Amino acid sequence: MKKRKRVFCPYCGNRISQKYEEESLRDYCTVCNLFFYDNPLPVVSMILLEERKILLVKRGKTPYRSQWCLPSGFVEIDESIEEAALRELEEETGVKGMIVSNVDVDSCTNYFYGDLIFLTFEVEQIGGEPAPGSDTVAVKYFPIERIPRLAFGSNTKAVETYIKSKADYWAIIDSFAHAVKEGGPRKKKTNLLSDRLVDMIQENAETIAHKWLKDVTKNKSTYSYRTFNSAHLFRRVHYALSHFSDWLEGTYTEEIMQNHYTGLGKERRKQKVKLYEVLSSLNLIKKHIWEFALSQGMWTKPIDIYMVLEMERRIVIYFDKITFYTTVGYMEERA
Repeated sequence: MKKRKRVFCPYCGNRISQKYEEESLRDYCTVCNLFFYDNPLPVVSMILLEERKILLVKRGKTPYRSQWCLPSGFVEIDESIEEAALRELEEETGVKGMIVSNVDVDSCTNYFYGDLIFLTFEVEQIGGEPAPGSDTVAVKYFPIERIPRLAFGSNTKAVETYIKSKADYWAIIDSFAHAVKEGGPRKKKTNLLSDRLVDMIQENAETIAHKWLKDVTKNKSTYSYRTFNSAHLFRRVHYALSHFSDWLEGTYTEEIMQNHYTGLGKERRKQKVKLYEVLSSLNLIKKHIWEFALSQGMWTKPIDIYMVLEMERRIVIYFDKITFYTTVGYMEERA
């Protein structure tokens, strides 16, 4: 059943005609000398989330009977949009809610109701338990990745908008959940946000190594390095860069790291390189990792800032271990 057109004047019963008001053709009563305005009907929809599942209702009445949608309904006279949203939520789902934020506003033309304006809110449960209401036959939480086809296109748009708005936040939460204690090596692959930066370091290890080599042979804090063979230095720094990911994955073990860098410390001691120069050379590696990362356009979004902070934590631990074992090797050689 489609929305019926106006035929008679609700005030005098005269048959409605049409007349232009400025540039708009409107329904008009010649007896009452009155225009009638057809405005979009306001509809409220609610998104209630629980563990990344969205509460949907199955409609029990025409139109779209037995189809799923967000808890939705028309705004009544003498109630605010917010009041309507919370009323419809409770009537259709049994849940008492509190409005968190506005998610989306959309306008559409529906074959049954005519022109509508959908206002969708995120709500939080403060009472009640999910149960079918007067206009619904089922209430169910659906995972965000398995939302069924919804009765109203505006519902679909609002859900997509909501999920997109939460994507960065959820990614950060996931990254925290998967992060290994203190950022150390892990037994299996996890999805940390900063993995993208780790991959970038691995893929560009040669570029970073060349930048470090140019710096370390000119920097005043690493004066002795000017006398070293460039190929030897390049191999050393490339080794540190290329094994960072291996260390995070647990394939570059603590024993291998200890043997390599205590050996480096002993070697530099024999070469009469000052300890502060050795430590400065290691710090310069970190410097060039970050300079390269920033040159690739980091810090453009809040989630990028989180990735960088997470990456910093992981790099600090890796290089702290390198520095420690190098210093131990240097001091052992001295003894």
